[in-house]
Amino acid sequence: MTTNFNTGFVAQTITTADGLKLHARDYDSAHGDALPVICLPGLTRNSRDFHQLAIMLSSHPQSPRRVIALDYRGRGQSDWDHNKANYNIAVEAQDVLALCETLGIHRAIFIGTSRGGLILHLIAVMKPELLAGVVLNDVGPVLEVEGLRHIQNYLGHARAPRDWDDAAAILQDLHGKAFPALGSEDWREMAEALYRRDGDRVVSDFDPAIAEAMVAADLSKPLPEMWAQFEAMRLVPLLVVRGENSTLLSEETVREMAKRHPKSERIIAAEQGHAPLLHVDGIGERVVQFVNACG
Repeated sequence: MTTNFNTGFVAQTITTADGLKLHARDYDSAHGDALPVICLPGLTRNSRDFHQLAIMLSSHPQSPRRVIALDYRGRGQSDWDHNKANYNIAVEAQDVLALCETLGIHRAIFIGTSRGGLILHLIAVMKPELLAGVVLNDVGPVLEVEGLRHIQNYLGHARAPRDWDDAAAILQDLHGKAFPALGSEDWREMAEALYRRDGDRVVSDFDPAIAEAMVAADLSKPLPEMWAQFEAMRLVPLLVVRGENSTLLSEETVREMAKRHPKSERIIAAEQGHAPLLHVDGIGERVVQFVNACG
């Protein structure tokens, strides 16, 4: 692999209100007075997704800062939940607040990829004073059914990889058309972020119940929109990243977000789909610039 995913951070463990142990990566540095950054991954993803970006932020030559990336319940090194109904954004938002309370964080800049961005919509209502800036990575108040069906399809037909090379090939086969920006090293790094070794097997690094719930979701019914929650972010600096080939976040939604949010900026991640890798093709530098402007 080209990236060592196991250096540059210390492991933190927090306990949720219902007793689960959650894992987080804490990229702490001589950050001075800079606000910390908290990174929230997508539906079946984990803290490793943010490793490269976290290193960029925590080791920035002018403004290094603390970066914390969370494994939600049922993902990565966090406990799986016996009550599968708890795999929802309301419970996970409470877990994020528990993370902040445990680590003594009263204000931070948040980066939310996909599901992480939906959680931030809730936090904007639940505890708006916590948000000093928000990056929404390919997610907004409206989710397109086409993108959700694509997620259902690949989660419902996932096959177990034979080895790490096969894991990278599976990901490229599933997502390659939407991500021509990625090279072979990117696919291998994505495989290491999404899968883990279990004995002599390479397996997905999340509770299968999470995928099962997504596959069983009825997408024939109208999806709830989150414009009211989005409005709660109006006074918070906002950066919206949209994959050029995304089928989950539409251009129409991004334009409406810009109309409703006077402090928002936007980036198009060229030749990427859902959800863009934030450390590829200069996107990371733009995110770092936005974060540094937030404090």
